[in-house]
Amino acid sequence: MSFYDNRELSWLKFNERVLEEAFDENTPLFERLRFVSIFCSNLDEFFMIRVGSLFDKMNYDPKDRENKTNMTAKEQLSAIAESVRRLISQKDKAYEKIMSGLSEYGVEHLSVNSLTPQEDAFFRAYFMREILPLLFTGLVDKKHPVPFFKNGEVYIGCKIRKKTETRCTFGILPVPENLPKAVFLPKSGKFLLIEEIISHCAKQAFSNFIIQSRCIFRVTRNADISIDEALFDHDVDFRDIMSKLVKKRKKLQPVRIEFWGNPDSDSAELLTKVLDVKRSFVFKQKSPLSMNFMNLLEKRLEKEKSLFFEPLSPQQPSSILRSVSLIEQIQHKDILLNYPYENINQFIRLLDEAAENPNVSSIKITLYRVARDSKIINALNKAAENGKDVLALVELRARFDEENNIGWSKQLEDAGVNVIYGLEELKVHSKLLLITLRDGTDVSYITQVGTGNYNERTSKLYTDLTLMTADKEIGADASVVFNALTEASTVESTNKLLVAPKGLKSRIVELIDNEITYGKDGYIAIKINSLTDKDLIEKLAEASRAGVKIELVVRGICCLIPGIPNETENIRVISIVGRFLEHSRIYIFGKNDRRRVYISSADFMTRNTERRVEVAAPVLDKALADRVCNIFNTCMKDNVKARELMSDGHYRRVPQDGALLNSQIYFYELAYNNAQNTDNSPGQTASDDTSIPVRVKIRKIRK
Repeated sequence: MSFYDNRELSWLKFNERVLEEAFDENTPLFERLRFVSIFCSNLDEFFMIRVGSLFDKMNYDPKDRENKTNMTAKEQLSAIAESVRRLISQKDKAYEKIMSGLSEYGVEHLSVNSLTPQEDAFFRAYFMREILPLLFTGLVDKKHPVPFFKNGEVYIGCKIRKKTETRCTFGILPVPENLPKAVFLPKSGKFLLIEEIISHCAKQAFSNFIIQSRCIFRVTRNADISIDEALFDHDVDFRDIMSKLVKKRKKLQPVRIEFWGNPDSDSAELLTKVLDVKRSFVFKQKSPLSMNFMNLLEKRLEKEKSLFFEPLSPQQPSSILRSVSLIEQIQHKDILLNYPYENINQFIRLLDEAAENPNVSSIKITLYRVARDSKIINALNKAAENGKDVLALVELRARFDEENNIGWSKQLEDAGVNVIYGLEELKVHSKLLLITLRDGTDVSYITQVGTGNYNERTSKLYTDLTLMTADKEIGADASVVFNALTEASTVESTNKLLVAPKGLKSRIVELIDNEITYGKDGYIAIKINSLTDKDLIEKLAEASRAGVKIELVVRGICCLIPGIPNETENIRVISIVGRFLEHSRIYIFGKNDRRRVYISSADFMTRNTERRVEVAAPVLDKALADRVCNIFNTCMKDNVKARELMSDGHYRRVPQDGALLNSQIYFYELAYNNAQNTDNSPGQTASDDTSIPVRVKIRKIRK
């Protein structure tokens, strides 16, 4: 029996787990609506990238089969369409149930077909006053070219005919971008979405026509842009190339059409034909096509505290003293931060200190994604302006952050930072910072290695780890990495860091092989976002056959199916989907004296292990290694937000035996309590969240 699952279908199972949160009655009602929104945005990106690339493959290499389940692109697309149709039906049920619950709090999504005369008059007057002057009407017929449909934008389509003719044509009404996404009745929480109002009042826009039928639809385009090697001309700025490619993305081939409701067959057929979308990728749903109106609902409901998660603020780490230089503290002892439970401000403090410290000669950093209002960028700019030698590798190919990173690269250059880009064939995905200090002839390092991006916003939403160390060998390894990057090459070997693409996967294989030699006494624990690398899956299966106990926490895609007799029966896989996005990567090999613990930027995906620059760092301090292992073990014990992957390929919630443990809330409780029991009192923390008692506040939401 095969122990492989298909990558795309496994991802859809992950998004189904996200959608399950929308049905969880232990989750506050508005937060359940937020999970519907996350499900939808996840699915949008899936179609733009994964489905788009499968359509490309089906066209240029239709006989090619993926290397795990042996499915062709066409077979995968067929399975995807079937699965997505089922998930959309579930999403519609979730939306209906949640909105029914919100109506008890005065917020109600009205039905256009059930408006009272007074309600109808209000929306029609709003349309004439606020919307009609901004509307652009388009036609699709022999005399008019098909208008360009923007990716992800909502449109109203109308089957229309002139009053003196019997032949029908098709009219288009784009939804103006600068209008509110939802319109509320006066002094009421009852609303219609802007596209519903336009559709309802379309007759006023096509005043010379009779409207036969109308529909609301949205188009998703392929966004899987690739970089032609020929573009890597040394006379052309790579940043200019990326700017052109980002613009190109907006015009790629449509891969999906979504309808809200049931369009008439002629309209659906016309759009399918003119956009050249496969019929199996035309989806009808009973809930809104876009959830971009949620912030308006949130403002209406913000006083209803029971509808939202209790506020939690990242805490001042108890291991860090405010009164002592952070650089000095790191030189004395390694420091580990655990986001979002602890504050990223301590990392920013390190950069600010480095910018001012007279002994700091250089700062080098890899930037993949940063916040739009980034204090980290400000610190790097300040360091350069203070005369420090600052090097920033800005990865311009960070998907959907290309424009953001292009802008930051220009700002960094203007401040005097030496900016370089990723390698021609490899994205630089590592989270690596190297601060070099000189005191006379002595050279020392502060190195930081993280599992997540240098992004203040996501540090409050994603679980991530960051290690800050003064270890000389780790610093020397980091220096080798940056030297290679500046020379547009990759690292051949390092002493302590594991560096992809040449020195991470091979070392992981060696560590697994070492556990195989111990048989039933062997132990492997891995926490990652995705597991797709076939070589590593095979190696883990080999270890299982040798009797090694293997525990995996895999949030998203997992192409390894555990529990298959004589293959993966010694492997257990869980996935945690909760309030925060599980994002930290942890590798643990062995126990007791031979235990090796790493944190890393790399998932066990071929793209990470072979086609990116990634870094894994050993956690050498025993107390910190114990802490990382405790993080992993706590995740494995989660019986509130954890699901276990079964041998049939399906996930089920972990049985709630004994006391309930929500691992994410447990870590917040720990951070709050540690902050209370230290000289760095909560009243002095950057979060400034003192409206507790802590224990009561957190225990109320322990589920």
